[in-house]
Amino acid sequence: MKKIDDITLSAMIEAAAGARANSYSPYSGFAVGAALLADDGMIYAGCNVENAAYPLGFCAEANAIGTMVMAGGHQIKAVVVAGPNADICTPCGGCRQQLREFVGPEDMPVIICDVDGNLLLETSLSEMLPNSFGPDTVNAVKDAGESL
Repeated sequence: MKKIDDITLSAMIEAAAGARANSYSPYSGFAVGAALLADDGMIYAGCNVENAAYPLGFCAEANAIGTMVMAGGHQIKAVVVAGPNADICTPCGGCRQQLREFVGPEDMPVIICDVDGNLLLETSLSEMLPNSFGPDTVNAVKDAGESL
């Protein structure tokens, strides 16, 4: 797993905090921001967006992924999640799976910071989602079927 340089990490933390500031979280009051470093070298950010019909909301990570894909990014090299307080706020299970969809052959750093931008946790997606199911799993079965 490749380490993120300090300048890029600072920019990602700033982007995640900026996205969190735009969170639409009137029901929970739990504002979250996320920033992705993509294969094109750009940083894409997203915030959580709640809905009165709870299942229809979007997590910050999912919105950041949508922004990246819309701009033409293909792979995520790292993610920073900025929570609303001093507690560790990791991606939910669904977001871990969505992040997995866009990770290349290298593992991906996952950095969690608090409301003040302090680093709380530095881990990896493979540690957060061990034995994951991803595009390589589907393609292996597809490729085996084509060779029969």
